Amino acid sequence: MDPEKQYDLVVFGASGYTGRLVAEYLNEQYPDADFSWAMAGRSIDKLAAVRAEMGIPDAIPLIAVDSDDPESLRAMVLATRVVITTVGPYQLYGEELVRQCATHGTDYVDLSGEPAWMQHTIEAYHSLAQRSGARIVHSCGFDSIPFDLGVFHLQEHAKAITGSPVSRVKGRVRAMNGSFSGGTIASLRATMAAAAENPDIITTLLNPFALTGGFTGPTQPNGNEPRYDEELSSWSAPFIMATINSKNIHRSNFLMGHPYGEAFAYDEMLLTGDGDQGKATAEFVAKDNTLATSPLKPGEGPSREEREAGNYETLFVAESPSGDMLMTSVSGDRDPGYGSTSKMLAEAALCLLMNPGLGSGGVQTPAAAMGQPLIDRLQAHAGLTFKVEAP
Repeated sequence: MDPEKQYDLVVFGASGYTGRLVAEYLNEQYPDADFSWAMAGRSIDKLAAVRAEMGIPDAIPLIAVDSDDPESLRAMVLATRVVITTVGPYQLYGEELVRQCATHGTDYVDLSGEPAWMQHTIEAYHSLAQRSGARIVHSCGFDSIPFDLGVFHLQEHAKAITGSPVSRVKGRVRAMNGSFSGGTIASLRATMAAAAENPDIITTLLNPFALTGGFTGPTQPNGNEPRYDEELSSWSAPFIMATINSKNIHRSNFLMGHPYGEAFAYDEMLLTGDGDQGKATAEFVAKDNTLATSPLKPGEGPSREEREAGNYETLFVAESPSGDMLMTSVSGDRDPGYGSTSKMLAEAALCLLMNPGLGSGGVQTPAAAMGQPLIDRLQAHAGLTFKVEAP
């Protein structure tokens, strides 16, 4: 597509669990693609084995790249238009790649749900990426595409119905069947370990405006304790991904010039049902720490059958100025941690590739960088559905 670049896309980490799913998706979804792509990782032998296992043609190139070798990262970045990286935890292995992409104007997507590291990349590389034109887009998986674009979609609906955005949105996970990824768990543990050594990281984790470049909005609703949502007739429990999703949503609002308003408020929780059972479930979830103690490691995950049996649905709820309930939903047809995440990541990269003039350089978010064009791609190709529920 670009005669000055050897590849349009490179999947870095393609021999890992999620990386191979991204490569498999590109091969199956776009067998006759008019774009060029390659698989990158530390071991050519492992990449070749994955390529054969996934039925990917031998014509797809393999590139030896090590996150500890800046020169190999630089060579990859200079050779491609968009880098897809699944090599995490990003706070341990990701900074040099971001620096190279920001320096050389190469677009970049990842699966980071690591807010302290993301705050660091904004401070260190946002201005550099603005100058080079590189669109650095974090959190292009289950955290935070369905939530970031879900709020964007609700606000577009609100403007169409009422003529103005809404200042308060509730995000509520209605269904989630499937596991978190081993990479997500490893990132959580790396963040916890870093926070134990640096108390400033705890401040970042607790601040919903940690990624908004100094802007601070109003006090946000507390989603850390069970509550009853009258309009949904359901109890809600704390949702572990709210910490990163809410930060990305506020950054989107900030980057786009506050189209949701400077007084925008958002919280995100998990619906557990009505009555005593719903309340008991919410209280149980609030105390549950199985994610932090999960034995799942990066590179491990469910079978294809388990991935395909998974799904999720998230509601976005607001009240119009006239008092009517506005509600939209985002659903996915695979398990959130692997099957859907790998498709979202690939489509985010393709959205950047196919729309070189979309958004601007800098450390971006999915909604701010891609907005409606990414929604359109996800619905057309990746099994996501964005729906208006009410009115």
